[in-house]
Amino acid sequence: MLDGIARVVHDLSQVFANQGHEVHVITYKEGNTKDFEKDGAVFVHRIETYPINANNLVDWVMQFNFCVIEKAADVIKEFGKFDVVHAHDWLVAYSARAIKNSYKIPLVATIHATESGRNKGIHDKNQGYVNDVEWLLTYEASNVICNSLYMKNEIRNLFGKPYENIHVIPNGININKFDNQERDWEFRRNYASDNEKIVFFAGRIVYEKGIQVLLDAAPKILQNYNDVKFVIAGRGPCLDDLKAQAERLGISNRVYFTGYLNDVQITKMYKAIDVATFPSLYEPFGIVALEGMLAGAATVVSDAGGLNEIVSHGIDGMKSYSGNSNSLADSILEVLFNQDLCKQIAKNAHEKVVKEFNWNIIAKKTMDVYKETIKQAKASTAKVKFEEKNTLKEELASFAPTFAREDNTITTSSTDSEIRGIINPLRKLKKQTN
Repeated sequence: MLDGIARVVHDLSQVFANQGHEVHVITYKEGNTKDFEKDGAVFVHRIETYPINANNLVDWVMQFNFCVIEKAADVIKEFGKFDVVHAHDWLVAYSARAIKNSYKIPLVATIHATESGRNKGIHDKNQGYVNDVEWLLTYEASNVICNSLYMKNEIRNLFGKPYENIHVIPNGININKFDNQERDWEFRRNYASDNEKIVFFAGRIVYEKGIQVLLDAAPKILQNYNDVKFVIAGRGPCLDDLKAQAERLGISNRVYFTGYLNDVQITKMYKAIDVATFPSLYEPFGIVALEGMLAGAATVVSDAGGLNEIVSHGIDGMKSYSGNSNSLADSILEVLFNQDLCKQIAKNAHEKVVKEFNWNIIAKKTMDVYKETIKQAKASTAKVKFEEKNTLKEELASFAPTFAREDNTITTSSTDSEIRGIINPLRKLKKQTN
């Protein structure tokens, strides 16, 4: 199951390639994946870092960037120079900068989340380092893409990027993901009886996803609506803490931690559930919420970050106050008891996702940013050349009439070799005379 940045890069690349663009993705090689393959029409180049043990994540990221630069040089040598480089988050900031400056290729960056946002501020040197690298990436990029207005404001306030160079383009979803998918009752019975409702969460098992808030809300939900099971899918460092929390609350027999689910399993799960909930404390966007909405589940989210922009309360989903378990319980109970509301918001949510969050629309908006970036780069190059020619004209005028001839003129159409042919002999002559 691809998630987060990997899902965005994969789906966006596939749309571009299907439209006839040549797309190359350089990424980390994980497991037994191939060093190179064509994924549909997308060229995928995977790299391994050097066979030495890194002291920490920062050192590993630096090694990874060296390897990305090496691979990019090989790819450009084989396939030719590209029109634009698109970097995703701080992990590739150094390599993106090097490729941009070495090959004079304009750079676009997508900031999916920030270190400050994830940690509610910068609290130590490691976080400060990541924050600085994020700033570097936004500084080097001609244009920055983010997935919500919330993130646009965060990037502007943290890194000082001009507002006009930050573009809000939401993440998307394959709108055909659940086509011809029906509820698999046998699969569902692994988690709940037919009369029970399933409240579902999917995502990384980390603090900022707010799973602990969902567990705190569970006793109130169960007290008012007994026939409920809670299914939590994903993996991450907080899993043991959450299991211990469920034990303390006395609800461990009502909560299933599934671990990792592959694409087939996650699709079946979304069609098996009744309520999808994402009670994040920090959420730049929230692709998983789109999946719940598209699958036809009543979707309940917190009002954190981009989730607040995706869902309209009571119309295509329900919202709760971020970090407030009582508010979350009330929103979930509302859709459990009110089946008419549940069906209506599920219908509206599906229509909204198909209309606003399909990849064709998002790809077009992203391509517009690419075109603007390329146009800006050409204009900048033309401006530099114009200024250089003006400087050379001033230098030519500074030569004494003894050294200048009537045919020594520089125009806007003069080539670099023509300019050097005029100036260099005069420089030598003046040096010899002096």
